[in-house]
Amino acid sequence: QVQLVESGGGLVQAGGSLRLSCTASGRTSRTYAMGWFRQAPGKDREFVAANNWSDGTTYYADSVKGRFTLSRDNTRNTVSLLMNSLEPEDTAVYYCAAGSTSRVKTRTKVADAYESWGQGTQVTVSS
Repeated sequence: QVQLVESGGGLVQAGGSLRLSCTASGRTSRTYAMGWFRQAPGKDREFVAANNWSDGTTYYADSVKGRFTLSRDNTRNTVSLLMNSLEPEDTAVYYCAAGSTSRVKTRTKVADAYESWGQGTQVTVSS
């Protein structure tokens, strides 16, 4: 099992930036992918960005492409999400996720493919 701890959420004005970080501990050697999902009030959890550690591919949701950047620090077992040009529509609770089974290699954008989740961090973008 992998434990995930997120940090970096907060309140920012539209057009501003935030960086979220997620540190993994536990059985990280079996992790095949890590990423971020978000859930706004009254909406389903949606994919934001993820890195497939098997082939190094990074995926982004169309809504954040060009504004968000996912990076990974292997030495610290940390993934970070730099969010620029934030919009009120980005307001949500952001969750870090890690997948340690083979299904996450081919379903990297699907929440059900991940079995480890952080507690979530609130991001609020004011207009």
